[in-house]
Amino acid sequence: MSVAKKEYKRITVKSLGEMKRNGEKISMLTAYDYTMSMILDNAGLDVMLVGDSASNTMAGHETTLPITLDQMIYHASSVVRGANRALVVVDLPFGSYQSDPKEALRSSIRIMKESGAHAIKIEGGKEIKESVKRILNAGIPVMGHLGLTPQSIYKFGSYTVRAKEEEEAEKLKSDAKLLEKMGCFAVVLEKVPAKLAKEVAESLTIPVIGIGAGNGVDGQVLVVHDMLGMTHEFNPRFLRRYANLYDVMTEAVEHYVEDVKAKDFPSDQEQY
Repeated sequence: MSVAKKEYKRITVKSLGEMKRNGEKISMLTAYDYTMSMILDNAGLDVMLVGDSASNTMAGHETTLPITLDQMIYHASSVVRGANRALVVVDLPFGSYQSDPKEALRSSIRIMKESGAHAIKIEGGKEIKESVKRILNAGIPVMGHLGLTPQSIYKFGSYTVRAKEEEEAEKLKSDAKLLEKMGCFAVVLEKVPAKLAKEVAESLTIPVIGIGAGNGVDGQVLVVHDMLGMTHEFNPRFLRRYANLYDVMTEAVEHYVEDVKAKDFPSDQEQY
C-alpha cells in the first residue's frame, strides 16, 4: 500500500520524524562534492550524508580512518552549496571525538560553522554518551550509528554482519534506546540482521536508517558511487546498482581519446 508523500521545501530533522510517523520511507545517499549534490537534490533525495567513506571513495584509502576533520569540512562545504532541499549530515571522522567530549564538541562546532551543514553523525553507543550529550546540549542535531561501525574496523577485524549473537544484539538495542533518550534525531544501523533492525525500528520513535539492515527500518542509505555503478569491485549483498556508470564513463573517455588522437576533436564547429 502506497503512502501519500508530504511535499517538503526543505527537509529538517523534524521532517524525518514526520516521515516515520506517516509511514513514509526516508531516502539517503552519500555525497562528497557540489555537482553530485545538485544532482541528488534535484532528484528529490531526502538526506545527503557527507560520509567519512570519502576516505575510500574519493581518496582511495583502504579504510575510513585516514580522513581528517579539515577534509570532511571541505567535502561538506561543497555538498551544502548544492543542496537546496535535502538535509545534509556530516560524519565526525575518526580521532575527532573519541578521546574527549570537549574535543567532540569542538569538532562538531567546526563542522557546523565552517561547512553550513545541518547535523552530524557519530559512531557508537554507551561508550560515547558524554560526547553525544555535549554536542546535543550545544544545539547541534546528532544522528547515531550502530552495528558495523567502520571506524572500529581494526577492532572487529572484518566487515562481517554484526549483532548476530544475543549479547551484541542486546547491547545494540540498549544503545539505540540510549541514543533516542538522549535526543538523537535518527540512528543508522549498518550490516545487522533484518529481524533485529526491524525490532529496533519498531521500538524507537525516531527514524532508523538501514544499510544492509533489511526493509523493516524507516529508510535506506547507500554510498552513491556504489549505487550508480561507478565502482565495480565492491559487491555486498545489500547493494543494488541502479546504473552502470563505470562502463559508460570508461567508454566515453576511450571515445574522447580516440577522437583526439585521430584529430577529429575539435571539429570546425567546435573552435573559434
